Amino acid sequence: MADAREKEALYALDLSGVEWTAAPDSDPANRVEIAYLPEGAVAMRNSADPDGPVLRYTAAEWRAFVLGARDGEFDI
Repeated sequence: MADAREKEALYALDLSGVEWTAAPDSDPANRVEIAYLPEGAVAMRNSADPDGPVLRYTAAEWRAFVLGARDGEFDI
């Protein structure tokens, strides 16, 4: 788990110049977009509300999520 200072620094980053990406065939009006941040961190937002909340994950948190998705941990 990320320590408080690491998360604080992550949320202090200015995201105004990041490049947001999404799955190529997803609906541009309502999709999850991610941006790669320094040191392997990732930001995530909903394209339907680009000025709304942005979730930010450390490299370790993002890696755990991706590996969990790959391994089927979130399958219904």
